[in-house]
Amino acid sequence: MKAFSLKGKTALVTGGNSGIGLGMARGLAKAGATVAITGRNAAKNERALAELNRIQPGCRGFAADLAKTDLIRSAYAEASKDMGGFDILINNAGTTIRGPAEDLTLDDWSTTMALNLTAPMFLSQCFARERIERKQGGSIIFTASLMSEASRSTTAAYTASKGGIRQLIKALAVDWAKYGIRVNGIGPGYIETDLTRPLHENEEFSAWVKKRTPLGRWGQPADLEGMAVLLASDASAFVTGQIFYVDGGWLATF
Repeated sequence: MKAFSLKGKTALVTGGNSGIGLGMARGLAKAGATVAITGRNAAKNERALAELNRIQPGCRGFAADLAKTDLIRSAYAEASKDMGGFDILINNAGTTIRGPAEDLTLDDWSTTMALNLTAPMFLSQCFARERIERKQGGSIIFTASLMSEASRSTTAAYTASKGGIRQLIKALAVDWAKYGIRVNGIGPGYIETDLTRPLHENEEFSAWVKKRTPLGRWGQPADLEGMAVLLASDASAFVTGQIFYVDGGWLATF
C-alpha cells in the first residue's frame, strides 16, 4: 500500500472549499498530503480548512477568482511560494451557465471557457514549468464531466468546455510525459452537493438519476476520494492521458 501514500507531498486543489473539490482534497489529506485550496468565498475556505487541518495539519487556503485569467500566474506563484511548491495539481474549479444555445451570449460563453478551460490550461502550465525547472515529475488531475462524452439540453458552453478538457488531458499528457508529469482526469457522475441540491430535491429528476445510474443512487463527494488518491500517487505511475469516470455506471448504459 506504500504506493498510495502521499506523505510529504503538497497539492493544490482549485475550487476545493466544497463539494467535489473538497471531497478530493479530503482524500489527498487522508493519504498524507498537505493540501492548499482555492475558492472565491473566504468563509467557505475557512470552514473547509478547519476540516482539512483536522486530517492533515498545515493545509492552507487562498482566495482566488480564476475566471480573471490575467491573474493566474501571480496567484499560482503566491500559493507555490507559500507551500514550497506543489507535487500535485487538481484543476477542479468550474462554472456553468444554462440556457438554450440560440440564446447563449458571448459573455456567457467567454465566462464559461475562461474558468472551465483557459484557467486549468494555464495553471497546468505554471505547475509544469515549475516541475520541469526542478527536474521533478508530478501529477495533474482535471475534473472532467459526463458532459465530456455526452450532453443535455441548455448546456452548450459547459459541454464544449468539458469536451475541451478531455482533449487537453491527452495533449498535455503527450507533451509532458518526457518530464515525468502525468496528466489525467476524473469524470464525476451525478454527485450530491450544495450546487446540485435543487436537482437532488426535485423528486422527478432525482428519480431519473437513480433509474439512469446502474448503481441506483446519487454519488457523494467521498466517492471521489479514492480515485483522486490513485491518480495523485505512485500507484498510477504508468497511467497518463486518461479520464476515469466515477459515475455509478451512468455512461455504460442507455
